[in-house]
Amino acid sequence: MSPIIPIVLVTSSPLALARLARGLGDLPQIRLCGNASDLSGAYVLVERVEPRLVILGPELLHHPDFPGLLAMFRVMGITWMRLPSDIAAPPAMTGVPVLDPGQPAAALSQSITAALAHPTAQGILPSASAISSAGKALPTPGLPTIAPGSKSRTRPDRVILIGSSTGGIDALLRVLSVFPPDCPPTAIVQHTGAAFSDSLIRLLDRCCAARVLPAQSGGLLRPGTVIVGAGCGGHMRLQSGNPPQVQVVPGAPVAGHVPSVDEMFRSALPFASRVTAALLTGMGRDGAEGMLDLRRAGADTLAQDEATSVVYGMPRAAWEIGAARIRLPIDRIGPELLARCAERPPETTEL
Repeated sequence: MSPIIPIVLVTSSPLALARLARGLGDLPQIRLCGNASDLSGAYVLVERVEPRLVILGPELLHHPDFPGLLAMFRVMGITWMRLPSDIAAPPAMTGVPVLDPGQPAAALSQSITAALAHPTAQGILPSASAISSAGKALPTPGLPTIAPGSKSRTRPDRVILIGSSTGGIDALLRVLSVFPPDCPPTAIVQHTGAAFSDSLIRLLDRCCAARVLPAQSGGLLRPGTVIVGAGCGGHMRLQSGNPPQVQVVPGAPVAGHVPSVDEMFRSALPFASRVTAALLTGMGRDGAEGMLDLRRAGADTLAQDEATSVVYGMPRAAWEIGAARIRLPIDRIGPELLARCAERPPETTEL
């Protein structure tokens, strides 16, 4: 007997939902685990159910937070299909299989079987089950790994700061996947909507051996902790101390964003000599001026290169004004951040 396939449906169209549920309900090997009408509901449902296949309405593909859902699919090894539409899919989605809810049940079954045989979303990053009982992330194919004896001892006073925007969720997953359980204290600002901040933090926590927490006033940046400001209702600022303390402060947009990378970077100026800062893929200039201030104050700074950036805006701005000391491809940034927090950080030249 074929194994039962758990499926989740996500569409804002009641008609498409009813037709698809009716057609799939006739298939004995299918188990409908639930449905959602928007991306926020999809995040929650997929995390709870962990389906093998997700079927998405085309209206969701153009949502700015859609890449975050795809990142979750890759982490969890979930295949996805899309419903047909007169609206052209984004270029990156054109190869995704389409499931027509008007097909006979037998044709639906064949389409689903074919999609599962050639999944569109591979689990290329470590899932929750890929974290050992000791808490260390297991090696991941295609990602750099750090041998336990190959790096110097981490300096206890170091702090890592990261800013990212468009394309940043995938970039952060790749960076954090190499962080050990006792990684240097890390603070991140990622531009995203408030409705997706909790899901984003849980997603990053799945792929990081360290503890990933939301930004909250009074939170402490300790070793083994990654604090993420994403849709947190204010700017994430850091107060000097041992350890530094997080404050979430209401305020007007800076460089068009709340929270702003510039605000986080500038708040760290009093202890800039302890900081290693990185700017990852993203639209606009947020973080570039703040990084320049950090570098002038003695921080170590780097930016993602153009070839691996989804949008080469923020890192380009940082490079062009001299804020970033080096540029690196995304798969080298995580190991480089850790190396530069070691007792003797190595000199690295741009590729």
